[in-house]
Amino acid sequence: MNKLNSQNVTIKGTKEGLTLHLDDSCSFYEIKRELEEKLSAKYKFQQNDPIISVKVHTGKRLFSEEQKQEIKQLVEKKEKLVIDSFQSNVVAIEEATKWKEENETHTLATIVRSGQIVEVKGDLVLIGDVNPGGTVKATGNIFIVGMLKGAAHAGSDGNEQAVIVSSRMCASQLRIADFVTLIHDQSEKELRDMECAYINNEREMVVDKLQVLRNIRPNFNRLEGGV
Repeated sequence: MNKLNSQNVTIKGTKEGLTLHLDDSCSFYEIKRELEEKLSAKYKFQQNDPIISVKVHTGKRLFSEEQKQEIKQLVEKKEKLVIDSFQSNVVAIEEATKWKEENETHTLATIVRSGQIVEVKGDLVLIGDVNPGGTVKATGNIFIVGMLKGAAHAGSDGNEQAVIVSSRMCASQLRIADFVTLIHDQSEKELRDMECAYINNEREMVVDKLQVLRNIRPNFNRLEGGV
């Protein structure tokens, strides 16, 4: 059987360059051997040939940095081939942990007093008040079942789609990503039930009734009436 007919390595041309599909069930040694054979047999370049970008798909297998370097060196021995990226159908433990943290919802039943800072990765649901001088901070959204009198910072890692929702909104400071607004003193009689703060299409922070989220953040429909 001709070794070049083996399908541990499949090379496809695209508009952007070449894509290498590497079988995820064979050994790394077999992949290297077959890749070297196919590159040597199929790709002969001249000095004036253009540089070709190469994307590497590793299927359901994660390559270590050392393995990536071995593949990179093998491919780039062909001087006109340059590795652009490695892609996989799985994620590393570190990436999965980070994703879980960023998408987790933390529920706390407490009062945040002056001088206290409550900070979480992901969404924060606080059942209780945030007193003046207190701060709540989350990389995701902030939902407060109570009165927000202190400061709240949603999307603290730069997420401009985050929102701040409170049963009664009279915060000293609202912040979403890098957008900050100060709220003027309001008497409780002036406050409307269940308000939200968000960044609109004009990149301005807006404080409005909770019902507007139906249009601007459709995924939050289920939250209406729940805060």
